[in-house]
Amino acid sequence: MRILLVVLLSVSIHASAQKLSLEKSKVSFFSKAAIEDIKAENYKAASVLNVSTGEVAFSIPISDFEFDKSLMKQHFNEKYMESEKFPKATFAGKFEGFDPSKKATQNVMAKGKLTIHGVTQEVSVPGTVEWMTDRLLAKSVFKVKLADYKIKIPKMLWQNIAEEVEVTLEFNYKL
Repeated sequence: MRILLVVLLSVSIHASAQKLSLEKSKVSFFSKAAIEDIKAENYKAASVLNVSTGEVAFSIPISDFEFDKSLMKQHFNEKYMESEKFPKATFAGKFEGFDPSKKATQNVMAKGKLTIHGVTQEVSVPGTVEWMTDRLLAKSVFKVKLADYKIKIPKMLWQNIAEEVEVTLEFNYKL
């Protein structure tokens, strides 16, 4: 009996410290501007989630954003994001309000440090976490002000690019 109890406790301790990695991801952004809307998608993010603590980290390769027009991608990488100098956007923080024992959709707040274009800011972003049969799905939609991350818009192009973009994240963590 004592051996069974030790085995069950060690299994439950191991399960509660479970770290999940991404099976697939989608990161997109949308910029509403007077002359032209800009949107892009990226399916190459990497992330780890510690289920027992709610700690989460992710990295998004900037040059892997895909645009409708190749010239937009070139300008995005060369003129605005300087992706050779700043190749990734990263986040390290925690899902506050996340209860790993609840197997329903949960509203959470991701709080931590977001680094874009070499600039790190403390952020609090709303999102949801949902347990599925074979995965955990985390979603968020939030705004990023370009000036907060020292991303400059040339005066000639102020009507082409919004000062604030909407970012959407969908991360599927495999169980």
